Amino acid sequence: MKLGSTCSSNDACRSGAEALRAASGRLAAFWARSALAGLLAAGLTFGMAPPASAAKDIATAGKSVKRAAFERESASKEVRYVADWVAYSGDNNSGDKLLPFAIVDKTAAKLYVFHPDGRLRGAAPVLIGIARGDDSAPGIGERDLSDIPVEQRTTPAGRFVAAMGRNASGQDVVWVDYDAAVSMHRVIDTNPKERRPHRLATPTPLDNRISYGCINVPIKFFDEVLLPSFEGKNGIIYVLPEVKPLHKVFAAYNVDAAPTFAASESPAQVGSRPGVTAGQ
Repeated sequence: MKLGSTCSSNDACRSGAEALRAASGRLAAFWARSALAGLLAAGLTFGMAPPASAAKDIATAGKSVKRAAFERESASKEVRYVADWVAYSGDNNSGDKLLPFAIVDKTAAKLYVFHPDGRLRGAAPVLIGIARGDDSAPGIGERDLSDIPVEQRTTPAGRFVAAMGRNASGQDVVWVDYDAAVSMHRVIDTNPKERRPHRLATPTPLDNRISYGCINVPIKFFDEVLLPSFEGKNGIIYVLPEVKPLHKVFAAYNVDAAPTFAASESPAQVGSRPGVTAGQ
């Protein structure tokens, strides 16, 4: 079995990949424009204070800055930083509508799923790649699982345009990185020695590294939170880095030091992902 997708035909695979890449291009262009506009407007770079001329406006706007709503869910400062930036900037915008988004904290082995407007829909532990690292090895999606050395079994960090798909057995997956064959799917329990469900149930993230790069999600959470969030629409997945600095992966900035601006609140309805088979 390959760590990638196999479709019913080569044409289906190619058309699926082209559709996802096209959507990625459109969203990436908007993302770059909006991120640059936000930085220029505030005169900011990561970790730097705004110019004195903007201090008054920022101080006034600080009370009304739009943030992600975590309710009582615990989250690292990095997760909150990125979630607030997304909710504030509209980075999850498809052009005229906001998309649902999710954040994967690899260090904590935890997944956060948000409504398009930044309200937390749910959070759950996940299993990730057994090796530390923020990049996928070139061509890894075309290899058999047995041909992938342990040190290359990483879950890549970055901003990904994601959508629902179906594997060869008709099971749902959320495709994260098509070329690297990385998806989010229900936890796999085909090898009892790996004890994947048990790893999800333990209170520590130290034993949550076991996959070839895919993100294994608790079955109930996948069915009740992740699936309803992404079904019938694209979404954005932010996988936080564990080796690289955060600002090397995302154009995020501190929302407390940026002027406010409006963004659309509606979820996108842009179709579903063609059938694929998830890796492990």
